[in-house]
Amino acid sequence: MNANRTILNLVLLAVAATLALAGCGGDGDGGGYGGNGAATTTEADAPAASGDGAAALKIADAAGVGPILVDARGFSVYDFHKDKGTTSACYGACAGVWPPVLTDGAPRAGQGASAAQLGTTKRRDGTVQVTYAGHPLYTYAADKKPGEANGHDVDSFGAEWYALQGSGQEAED
Repeated sequence: MNANRTILNLVLLAVAATLALAGCGGDGDGGGYGGNGAATTTEADAPAASGDGAAALKIADAAGVGPILVDARGFSVYDFHKDKGTTSACYGACAGVWPPVLTDGAPRAGQGASAAQLGTTKRRDGTVQVTYAGHPLYTYAADKKPGEANGHDVDSFGAEWYALQGSGQEAED
């Protein structure tokens, strides 16, 4: 991991911690992001949803990583090594930096993605998170435009994060 990623992660962590400490609508669980510590998603924030609220995922090239799974807007999605099977371990401040890919319907496979690899899992706040090859999926707040994969091979919130290939395997560095 390069020094710029480390600095960026520390800055994002500091911002997330500041928001959590400030309250920001928290419910006492330390999350500060909604009812159960999960990141709340508004229509403008929902990067993986198609027109009907169902997540749409496809394969696209990302700088330095190659062809990986992206959401409908072209933003990279990641798995988290702290997750246990399809159960997410990312809530509160973590979900502020690594928003879960949520869906309001059956997720759809676009170009290069495998429909057989797509699934869902229920988060503890009742929202439905998209999975791929059994991995809950997340975007990364530091990816500011399609084609970036700033969250690939990053250690954050206690474990590693990786972009996924269409096969469901983690991308190489």
